[in-house]
Amino acid sequence: MIYRKLGKTGLKVSEISLGSWLTYGNSTEKDTAIKTIDTAYDLGINFFDTANMYARGEAEKIVGEALRKYPRESYVLATKVFWPMGEGPNDKGLSRKHVYEQANASLKRLGVEYVDIYYCHRYDPETPVEETLKTFDHLMRQGKILYAGVSEWTAAQIQEALQVADKYLLDRIVVNQPRYNMVTRTIENEIIPISEKNGISQVAFSPLAQGVLTGKYTDLKNLPEGSRATDPKANRFIEKYLQDDIIDRVRKLNNIAKEMEISMPQLAIAWILRQPNVASALIGASRPSQIEENVKASGIIIPNEKLQEIDEILA
Repeated sequence: MIYRKLGKTGLKVSEISLGSWLTYGNSTEKDTAIKTIDTAYDLGINFFDTANMYARGEAEKIVGEALRKYPRESYVLATKVFWPMGEGPNDKGLSRKHVYEQANASLKRLGVEYVDIYYCHRYDPETPVEETLKTFDHLMRQGKILYAGVSEWTAAQIQEALQVADKYLLDRIVVNQPRYNMVTRTIENEIIPISEKNGISQVAFSPLAQGVLTGKYTDLKNLPEGSRATDPKANRFIEKYLQDDIIDRVRKLNNIAKEMEISMPQLAIAWILRQPNVASALIGASRPSQIEENVKASGIIIPNEKLQEIDEILA
């Protein structure tokens, strides 16, 4: 496993990280989830990601239980705040009240004294950015979070956060967690340039486009039984990728993977990691074998001529 620095910080994270969205606490049995996390740790993954809203806190409980056997200093743990955790008017967003209460609730569910990275899970137009960042700063001073991050913020929103942090002498955000893969490349135009300029790394989620970039979807009229595409809970996230032109591109990409003697998932992840601004590719896994397959992408260098072929396919 290769490790990369997170932004301008001294923190090093594994090129492949493990998330828990749509899996732990939902579709994956607890014992299998813990075995999957154990496999990831054994194979050198030191970066584990979750969120308070994943299965309404159940994912945090499982991730916390699985990691409890390991020295706290040996892994990097991230969680998030924004989405509703109750029915009340203050049970969502990035207000001081909600952030402070959810940070403490997450720590309790995870069973740790601090998290390494705390993300604003989305931008909150109803709360001043300075209120949110000052609350994060307060949590840092308490030793409950070490680094601040955002997820799915626009370039303008990231710029606003940087300006507010500088104005009030607060710690800057050091990481952004966007959707990024071979068929979703929107961050390349504005997000990556502003991030490179300001020492912010990307932790790319959905690197396999909800499984479409594994190459297992070859016929949209006959979707594999038991796949994410046939799961009612996950289908709404994968649906936009289930298009004939995308499936056709994946077939061509799979030929390149075969020529390089690697799997299609390994090619897709290695392609993301070609981008130096990406600190880690955040994968999901519902069983240990998927981890064993995907970690092999760490360290794969795609030759320039193959990168050109890929660009032509994706154009």
